[in-house]
Amino acid sequence: MTTRPIRIAPSILSADFARLGDEVAAIDAAGADYIHVDVMDGHFVPNISFGAVVMKAIRAVTTKPFDVHLMIAPVDAYLGDFAAAGADIITVHAEAGPHLHRSLQAIRALGKKAGVAINPATPVSAIQHVIDDVDLVLVMSVNPGFGGQSFIPESLNKLRQAKALIGGRSIDLEVDGGVTADNARAIADAGANVLVAGSSIFAGNDSATYANRVAAIRNAATSRVA
Repeated sequence: MTTRPIRIAPSILSADFARLGDEVAAIDAAGADYIHVDVMDGHFVPNISFGAVVMKAIRAVTTKPFDVHLMIAPVDAYLGDFAAAGADIITVHAEAGPHLHRSLQAIRALGKKAGVAINPATPVSAIQHVIDDVDLVLVMSVNPGFGGQSFIPESLNKLRQAKALIGGRSIDLEVDGGVTADNARAIADAGANVLVAGSSIFAGNDSATYANRVAAIRNAATSRVA
């Protein structure tokens, strides 16, 4: 079980891109803690989303932290661009390059919080030697590249392993993929405190529904059996 505050991070990958600024403003008003920015390159993952220029264009819409998840390889050459575009947290994949420690150092040198992500087939042990160099660990609970996928149940075991690795360190544990109000409690019980949700919040792209959906995930994650 997590002892850190639960944070809900809607993924704008599921937003209506024709009115992206309005969608970000709406999700801010709906109670989002972070704005999760999924960046895909069509190389590291089989899809392309958007880059730093688009992110910079929506930065002024909200003061909420931009939680930037870079699903790109190689990644180091782009860290400065996303830092300059307004990222608050920059997460890179353990699988995206040969020098993970160097990438994490570069993010912190830019004055940003550093995160490390691991794909479903990557063991938690892959990040044990950089755990003191990160502010956030992201466990992918789907194979990255597409929204709307179902949560991989084994991810709960990985979350527990990651929580054990984190121990008493001041590190957020994030989960991304298939998060809904139905599984949010199990996810929080496994140790995650930052829950990324895309289609379960943005489905239908009706901003009038966002607040209830954010609240439903938060309430489920924070509920406890008496």
